[in-house]
Amino acid sequence: MQLCNARSRGPGSDCLDRYWQYPHPLSESPYRRGVYNRSEVRDFLTSRRERLTPDGAGLTFYGGNRRVKGLRREEVALLAGLSVDYYVRLERGNLSGASDSVLDALAQALQLDDAERAHLYDLARAASSAGRRGSTPPSRVRAATLRVIDAMATVPVYVRNGRFDILAANQLGRALYAPVFESPLFAERGPVNSARFCFLDPAAEDFWVDWDKAADDSVAFIRSEAGRAPNDRVLTQMIGELSTRSQAFATRWARHDVKFHRAGVKRLRHPIVGELTLPYEAMDLSADTGLRLNVYTPEPDSPEAEALALLASWTSWEPRLRTTRG
Repeated sequence: MQLCNARSRGPGSDCLDRYWQYPHPLSESPYRRGVYNRSEVRDFLTSRRERLTPDGAGLTFYGGNRRVKGLRREEVALLAGLSVDYYVRLERGNLSGASDSVLDALAQALQLDDAERAHLYDLARAASSAGRRGSTPPSRVRAATLRVIDAMATVPVYVRNGRFDILAANQLGRALYAPVFESPLFAERGPVNSARFCFLDPAAEDFWVDWDKAADDSVAFIRSEAGRAPNDRVLTQMIGELSTRSQAFATRWARHDVKFHRAGVKRLRHPIVGELTLPYEAMDLSADTGLRLNVYTPEPDSPEAEALALLASWTSWEPRLRTTRG
């Protein structure tokens, strides 16, 4: 396991055996035509409608055969207080000009959660001319942020953008995510990307104990980001790559699930300290729009805390051993 590979060393390096940052700015795409697609709206609204039942929606059902899965369009229109014709137009992908009150009524009728509601609003914004003027996600981390994550020496920390590119990490963060950082996927092509690792490297199924849940969450997070950043060509290309190369990704992508990446628990299997169950917090960086700080926070005096202390101790010696042997 290496804490700082050859790409991140040398004069001017941000690595210094403490924190790590991807050394080259990501390519800034001039693509600004937008990738808003009415089929995205159609498929999202249809999938949310089809998961509901009349009983679950509070509608009286008198029996008989229903030829449609879930609610009928006219039932959604009734629940939302919209005309059937208008709802049909919305479900066909024409969200342009839909007011907040219409979107709220639609979200309530379809029983959308907070992440789904936000996604609906993102799709509506993408339907307008203003929504097509997106910005490229950040590809560098400010020096002040690097100093912050370096100071958080007792917990694993990394910074990512909306594409799940890992742009910086402290020493313990790199050590914990060693299987990701050392994946052959990124030997010639950067940056390190946890979503590509999840679906394109077989080692991911060993690293994430609950790989299915990790895969479900990754796709839901990516779809949420795709709604927020419909003009991000690199993100669109990554989605296309994963859809083509991974059936597991393509199957999950077709579900149109979305989710916020805020907090939770991950179970990891580390090659040195074994299996870990780690709570995490994911926080937006207010001074770096589009970047998130991810911190693993084990319970004090827990086996996980002891394992991370052992890993931190090991990593503090590993660079010296490597230098001595080199």
